[in-house]
Amino acid sequence: MSTADLIDRAGEIRKGEEIDLVRLKEYLEPTLGSAAQQLQVKQFPGGHSNLTYLLSSGDQQWVMRRPPFGSKVKSAHDMSREYRILSALKNVYSYGPVPELFCDDHSIIGCDFYLMSYIEGLVIRREYPTELGLSKDQIRQQLFNFFDVLSELHSVDLVEAGLDTFGRPEGYVRRQVEGWCRRWRDSATPDTVNVDNTMQWLNDNMPPESGKASVIHNDYKMDNVIFNSNDPLKVIGVLDWEMATVGDPLMDLGCTLGYWVQTSDPDFFRESRTMPSDIDGAPTRSEIIQRFQEKTGLSVENFPFYFCFGLFRLCVIGQQIYYRYYHGHTKDERFAGFLKKAFVLQQMCELIIKGEVTD
Repeated sequence: MSTADLIDRAGEIRKGEEIDLVRLKEYLEPTLGSAAQQLQVKQFPGGHSNLTYLLSSGDQQWVMRRPPFGSKVKSAHDMSREYRILSALKNVYSYGPVPELFCDDHSIIGCDFYLMSYIEGLVIRREYPTELGLSKDQIRQQLFNFFDVLSELHSVDLVEAGLDTFGRPEGYVRRQVEGWCRRWRDSATPDTVNVDNTMQWLNDNMPPESGKASVIHNDYKMDNVIFNSNDPLKVIGVLDWEMATVGDPLMDLGCTLGYWVQTSDPDFFRESRTMPSDIDGAPTRSEIIQRFQEKTGLSVENFPFYFCFGLFRLCVIGQQIYYRYYHGHTKDERFAGFLKKAFVLQQMCELIIKGEVTD
């Protein structure tokens, strides 16, 4: 298998997530010209939140983003916000897709949506593509590069990007803890796990603000990053900006490390991993923190808090997704598994609270 075979491909549209192609063609014709009439639509396989489609006409390609069907949490699926962030970053951060069109006319496909450039490359999901043939040292460098791109985002000049008045960085840590606790209560179902102890611990152990306001991605993980198919150590794109804002970069790091399973973790947590961060050669969370500190000049104290917050946040996101399935708003059977995921993440939070996991 060649690296070309590992490029992320769009496929058939999932049942219940179809697009009104006739209306879409009519709307896009003034922008795309004759290409709109030959438009074909496919859907990318990843993603449990905002939906991503590939639009193609001849050799031209675009990506369309829209909120999920039956979404309860409107603030988490604000297409205009996502479009604004990408528009601001396009001249100061080379990894974001270029936004090309925003539509808030719900008569077209029933919701806000936007178009952006298509970046072709490798997306690494749960299993590491051994077909890349990388050595342990190369894998280690690839994953350090992954985190360096996050550090670059945190170094973007807010004034230059025009984002100095975007978001509310003051009091960000407290608002995040309180907000995610509220989101849990709003999306809890009768069959889910009890997270009261974790919510109380996060409220009682909030560290002071880092003192730095940065652009933060808020869902930076391996399957939201595109690697160069010809040079797989190199990141060429960062996707899924739906939760991006201006806030504390240490919280952003904690969100990413919530995904970062390593070989020393309990089996129940390793088995639940969504990306191959425990592959031979991968840096540990401690090594990542050390490199992050070197790249950003920030001190990552109170790591257990940031790690626990990252895990709890994933627990809430999973519960929000499961909520849609539980109430019949989606028929996507993938969503049923998020109930078990919530139990796993809460169990890991408890180990951090007890001091049994410290790095």
